[in-house]
This record gives sequence, structure tokens and C-alpha cells, in this order.
Amino acid sequence: MQKVLLPLAPLVLGVSALYHDSAAALVRGGEILAAAEEERFSRRRHDSRMPVGAIEYCLSQLPAGERLEAVVYYEDPTKSFDRVIRNALAAGDKVAPQWKRAAEQALGQKLTFGRQLRAAVGPGPKLLCVDHHASHAASAYYPSPFDAAAVLVVDGVGEWATTSIGRGEGSHLELRKEVRYPHSLALLYSAFTQYCGFKVNSGEYKLMGLAAFGEPLYAGLIRDRLIDLKPDGSFRLDLRYFSFPHSDAMVTPAFQALFGEPPREPEAAIGRFHADCAASIQTVLEQAMLHLARTAVETAGSRNLCMAGGVALNCIANGKLLTSGIVDNLWIQPAAGDSGGALGAALLAAHRHFGAPRPPRTGDAQKSSLLGPSFDAEDCREALEANGVVYEDCGEATVRNRRIADDLADGHVVGLFDGRMEFGPQALGNRSILADPRPPGAQSRINRRIKFRDGWRPFAPIVLQEEQRRHFNLAVGSPYMLFTAQVNADGQSDVASADVLEDEDFDLAAMLERPGADLPAVTHADGSARVQSVSRDSNPDLHGVLSAFKERAGCGVLVNTSFNLRGEPIVCTPFDAVRCFLMTDMDVLVLGSFIARKVNQPADILLPPKGDAHVHD
Repeated sequence: MQKVLLPLAPLVLGVSALYHDSAAALVRGGEILAAAEEERFSRRRHDSRMPVGAIEYCLSQLPAGERLEAVVYYEDPTKSFDRVIRNALAAGDKVAPQWKRAAEQALGQKLTFGRQLRAAVGPGPKLLCVDHHASHAASAYYPSPFDAAAVLVVDGVGEWATTSIGRGEGSHLELRKEVRYPHSLALLYSAFTQYCGFKVNSGEYKLMGLAAFGEPLYAGLIRDRLIDLKPDGSFRLDLRYFSFPHSDAMVTPAFQALFGEPPREPEAAIGRFHADCAASIQTVLEQAMLHLARTAVETAGSRNLCMAGGVALNCIANGKLLTSGIVDNLWIQPAAGDSGGALGAALLAAHRHFGAPRPPRTGDAQKSSLLGPSFDAEDCREALEANGVVYEDCGEATVRNRRIADDLADGHVVGLFDGRMEFGPQALGNRSILADPRPPGAQSRINRRIKFRDGWRPFAPIVLQEEQRRHFNLAVGSPYMLFTAQVNADGQSDVASADVLEDEDFDLAAMLERPGADLPAVTHADGSARVQSVSRDSNPDLHGVLSAFKERAGCGVLVNTSFNLRGEPIVCTPFDAVRCFLMTDMDVLVLGSFIARKVNQPADILLPPKGDAHVHD
């Protein structure tokens, strides 16, 4: 009998670009083969340009002898341009500078993006585009562990949609409801981000962290004057208070008059007012997300919920939703922002355009989001030796892990570079800075002398999954660091004493000092933590490091923060990692099986190090 060869599932490349966080992703049917953000290759944070480095990486992962069927852009440029034109006509003369930039981008880049893609991938594959929110929805549903689920997308704006609700079942995905621009929860949150002195599209994490220091004193004012929020989650903004449709400024003088304070300058001191603003908008956002989630599960007829869009990265709101009783199961795309749109575009085309079946569910298909490039021992050795770094080769993984555990237990800060790079904004243990979370002052040291950022910024814990319930009030696994939970009460001090809260200087760093806390470096001002749990199956190498530390120190928890300097992307290559090690007070660098300690380095090592790591403003 002649053997019948079944056709291989189609290979599809997804691309997001020209707004922020450009990325590329390669899928074969429903299997994710590779995904990466352009910023990791270009070293320009939130790089919005054509992702040539990410595309080149993804194409390098094409299986031998197979060809690319299609390249898919994550939005419809003609629909986006329609919004730009209509917005300009509605705003009149006020929009002139913003219109000029938007028109140049739309006419000069997005409408010619097909030619740019063809130049990047060569002849052969079809060029397709899909709607922006459909890309987000696909990135949330298709990799999820559910056979059927409700889908919720909340972001700044796609072509027109800012919020979408849909349903996925099998390989079928449809969006059923939407809220349209300029009414946007994400832009409302970004307005407060800018008002409190942080940068839009990157400072929202800071605003979320600042909320823990304040009280939601203005939540009622926001609901009464800024947003008409309905019980079903639909909403409208009062546009008299917002200038983002026609200006780079997010708010109008009427907004400032409403709150009685001018916007905070970026380098000015943070006061109680700013913390209370942060707490207030965070509270309103959480209420809106709960309403939307309830409508999503009712509309879809499923209590499984998948989420994507930039607002899905608000881990505080996610934690509230997880315990709300509205959903039975919740899965969030780790690259929920625009970078994840590249993955969603590829998956949507694979299933909808090419008819690829969705693989059976035995868990999620995100592969722990370890989808970026890896480097072998020779790559690591070259980066070390090119810069004259003294190192040891530990060989066996168990030997290396014991060495790392000893260094961590001795109070040293360790940069860990191992395996495939993470896809998404969070370091999940393969491009991470690790430390013991128990010593007082560990958080301040890492913030000020290694990360070079504000001392009040919180750090996330990474924990053995089997130890999670011992330390954190979180009932489900959290492999992607997308949920906050309360640190268990054993040994934890009160959030802050009354005399600290009444201090005129409003010292944020002092409010983080928690005498007697078991895990002070990862316990935020409100007693919460943004938890990442690690199982043996999800990341066996990282599980080995945590297990070795548990054996050495009796604690299965570590500080985990991204391996980067302030203002720079997470490191991608061994040369990036060596540079970060030499330019900071980091004590130990681990590159695969190699370990370098700062105390062993010659005093005459010059900076910047040699290699292909570059710095851009």
C-alpha cells in the first residue's frame, strides 16, 4: 500500500509595526515556532520601525525544506487611515501638527508597508492584513488552554475599536461587540499617566505601582465627570477633559481645573496627590474591567475568559478579576500589547485563511513564552573572552545551580542569561536579574545601583510552584507574572504606620520599609506581589535554580526583575548581558554554564565592552 503524505500545516509570519513595540512571530498552523520584539535586536526601547531583526530571527527558524506561505500585518492600514482623516476633520485647526505626523506615517509608511514586507521576506509568500483587535483576540484565544472561551480585548485604539468582546470555539473566533475611539479605557489611564508625570505607553506600569501608596479619593469624581460607565461595561468619555484626539497632551485645562493641580513635571517630587490620583484611576479601571468581563462571559456563554490588549497587562486588575467569581478560568496573552498582535495575526491567518485545525488542548500553547533566540556555549564564551572577563565553566547544570544558590544566599545579585529569550514585556527567568528577597535593603540596592531607577519601584517574586501557596494568597499557577496577590501574613508588618502616612515629605521609599517582613524585597506597599510561579515542566532550568536555593537557604522565592539598564530593552545577546554586568554593581553573571564574579575581574576592564551591543537614546 502506498503511504499517503499529509500536507504540512502552513507556515505563517505575523508582523506588528509602525505604532510601538514592533515584533514578528512565526507559526506552523496552531504551533508557535518563534516570536520576538524588534527592540531586543535594535536596542531601541519600544522600537516601532519595521522589525527587520525580529523578522530575520523568525525566518532563521523556518524548518528545513519548508517555505513561508504568508506574511500577515496586524492591522488594516486603510481603516486606520480612515480614522486619522475623520479625526482630523472633526478636530479642525487644532489637530494640524498631529495630523501632519499621522498623515506622513499613514501615507509614507503604512500604505507602503506591503512593499517593505516584500523586501524583508522576498518573493513567494502571500501578503495579508487583519484587523487590529482580531489580532489581539487571536493572540489571546488560540494559545489558551480552552476549547471554548469568551474573549476580551482592551487597548488604546486599533483601527477604530478600543474595546472588543468575542467568542472562540475550536478554530473559530469572532468578535461580537465593541466600543469605538475616542472612547478608550487605555487612553483614560494614559491621561492620568501623563498627568502624574510619567511617559505614555511606558509609564503606565509606574502609575500602577504608585497606586499602592495612595487612596482612591478621586474615584467618584472620575466616574461622575470623566467617564460614563454602564453596568454592562460600555462607557463614554467626556471629551471636554481630554486633548489626545488633537494634541500630544492628553488632558485639557478643564481636566487640570477639575483636579486643582497642574501636571507633574517628569523629574519633580511625587506627592500624596499623585499617589491618590493613581489609586483613583486604578480603582475605576478595575471596576470597568469587572463589568466588561461579566458582559464577555454572558455574551459568549462561557466562563473561560481570554484577554489581550495593553490593559490586560494591568496585573492588579487581573488579580481582582481572578478572585471576583465572574470567571472560572482566566488566561492572558503574556505579550498582550502590540507586540503580541504579530503572533495573533499569524495564528488568525493560519486558522481562518488557510483552514489549519486548532491542536487539542493539553495546556496552553505559549511554550512558557520562551520563543526568542538562544545562544550556544561558544557564543557565550566569545562574549566573555572578547571583553577579558574572568569566568569559570561549571559544566553540569546541578553544579552551576548550587553555585548560583550559594551566591544568592550570600547576598549577591545575579544576572541570569540562559536558554531562549522571553516574548513579551516581562523577564520570566531566562533574561533575569535574581536576588534573595529576604534581606532588608535588597530592593533599594537593586533599584538604585543596578537598575538605576526610582527606589520605590516594586520587584516581582519568582517562586517554585509547589511553594506558591505557602508564600502568596494565589490559588492558580501564574507562569507569566500577570496576577498580583497578597503576600501571606506570616511575618508581614502593616502596610504603613500612621506617622509615615502623615509625613509631609511623603517618602515612598520609607513606606516600602517593612520591618519584620519575610520577603521585603518583593512585598509592595499594600502587601501585594506580582507573582511568577515556576513548575518543573514550564522551565526546568529555572526550576533547578529555585530548587537549589530552596535547599541552600530554605526559601523557594527569589527577586526576579528584567536583565537590563534603565531606559534599555531586556538583553538579547551574550554581549548585551556582559555589557550590563560590567556597567552595574551586579555581583555575578551567569551565561549558560559559565559564571563570572565581579570580585574576580581585572580592574582595567574598559567600558563600553566590545561586541555587537549598542545603545540608542
